[in-house]
Amino acid sequence: MQTGRGFPATRGDPNRMERGFPVLAGNGSGMERRQTTIFMEDPTENLINENEEQTQQPTRDAEVLQQQDAGTGAQANGTTDAQVDGINNTETFEATDAQADGTNRRLTSVVWNHFKKAKIEGVDKAICNYCGKKLSGKSKNGTTHLRDHYNICMARKNKDIRQTILNPRQEKKDGPVSLGTHTFDQNVSMSELAKMIVLHEYPINMVEHIGFRNFVNSVNPLFKHVSRTTIKSDIKRIYDIQKTKIKKIMSANQGRVAVTTDMWTASNQKRGYMVVTAHYIDDSWNLCNKILRFMYVPAPHNAKTLTKALMECLVAWSIDCKLSTLTLDNCSVNIAMMEKMKDKLKSDKLLLNGELLHMKCCAHILNLIVQQGLGAIQSRVESIRDSVVYWTATPKRVETFENAKDGLSLSSKRKLVLDCKTRWNSTYLMLMSAIVYKDVFNRLVHIDKNYKQPPTNQDWHLANVMCEKLKLFYSVTEMFSGVKYPTANIFFPKICEIRLLLKECLISPYVEIKEMATNMISKFDQYWSLIHGILAIATILDPRFKMKLIEYYFPQIYGHESPKEIDRIRKLTYDLVK
Repeated sequence: MQTGRGFPATRGDPNRMERGFPVLAGNGSGMERRQTTIFMEDPTENLINENEEQTQQPTRDAEVLQQQDAGTGAQANGTTDAQVDGINNTETFEATDAQADGTNRRLTSVVWNHFKKAKIEGVDKAICNYCGKKLSGKSKNGTTHLRDHYNICMARKNKDIRQTILNPRQEKKDGPVSLGTHTFDQNVSMSELAKMIVLHEYPINMVEHIGFRNFVNSVNPLFKHVSRTTIKSDIKRIYDIQKTKIKKIMSANQGRVAVTTDMWTASNQKRGYMVVTAHYIDDSWNLCNKILRFMYVPAPHNAKTLTKALMECLVAWSIDCKLSTLTLDNCSVNIAMMEKMKDKLKSDKLLLNGELLHMKCCAHILNLIVQQGLGAIQSRVESIRDSVVYWTATPKRVETFENAKDGLSLSSKRKLVLDCKTRWNSTYLMLMSAIVYKDVFNRLVHIDKNYKQPPTNQDWHLANVMCEKLKLFYSVTEMFSGVKYPTANIFFPKICEIRLLLKECLISPYVEIKEMATNMISKFDQYWSLIHGILAIATILDPRFKMKLIEYYFPQIYGHESPKEIDRIRKLTYDLVK
């Protein structure tokens, strides 16, 4: 009888040979003959065991069959070897771990490839290699319970050797789709679920909804459902991991960090929150921005309270000594806060000892300038706004308006948009959507008897002229609001274009446009009579402009004072690069 990696000797028919590996084992009192044969799939033969006339036909996975001679001690103690799912039919196994009871008997079942046998407090235990669970390891208990645990162990990655599932992945909405193999992992699925809830702002308790659970069961029944408390803990854990990662990135970054911050009041809670965002250029010259904090700020929201909250955030992220600028809305509280921030920050760690620290939000200033101008033509705007309000008030009126529009065969598909009085760009969009339907409003007077005062032709004409003037403000506001490209270098030429446009409006034939331009220029000079140094420097460093653009625009803005302003900007640039 051969005991190595070969074929066993056969009895009877010399042409009969079993494909397998025999194992001889002894129990101390005598030698028992025990043979375990691992069969490999062969569709052309019927494999006959020595002690049985016919075995089961092999399946697509390897089957582990155990035969024992009648009357042996191995049969008496009830030892069995079980089939373990997921074993490739081209592999063979021969366990080599000795039993913990000190005998010479070898562990022959392939299930022992996934368990370790150990003696704990004098009791034989089988320890799972994946989850560490301790199961009975006594010989009399067999291995069926070990096989059952192997099949349901959640710590073991579920790999199907018969067929691999292709898993398409897309990192971005418009990004490329890549194909990879799928392996189910409970921890990975939990992490992706938590990220999904954060990304799309889903309610945390959705994981307990019966519809969601039924859907997950249909996709992958192996997923173990969790409670909202567990998913909440996972979200906090992801936040801590991401915070640590971003801290390492920002601490390794050698450049400076520009910070923007703003206050927001939740309408349903009446509580104030501060958001702090960091903008920086990484080592690969990519513009990056990260939200550092979205935190509750207790009342009162005065300069002292805001300074404390912002300073704690900067220190926690270790960027208080790497600041370039702080950008805030232009209000009295923020101006007072910046004075306190300069006292708390180390001036020698700031650009030009903090001279360039405070940056007023350009988009907010544009909003204030346009609001100042719209006040002069408020009556004309109100006439159009009232009509928009009337025809968007109820579903029936919206339907009536749509029918009247279809009757005139207008090609525009725009819908009427009602503005927010505190945001001028929404007023601009409202006027643009309404001007297209000038004839529709006039027609509706004959359809609805309650609609009696549509805008006059003069109102429409003035609104059309005003929209032409505000078009530049709208495009510049959108440009200033960009987050995926630098905006400091485009500020100066656009602001100069706006200033020259307002200068042209002063000679308009419409009294209302003249009054609007006058109000806007007064507001413009109040905020931008002195160009912020960092914005002028960014323009100079742009290879398309350099000093030529400043030398071209400054005389048109400052007149005879332009040489003095040009020298100031030039000196500021020299001081910054010293």
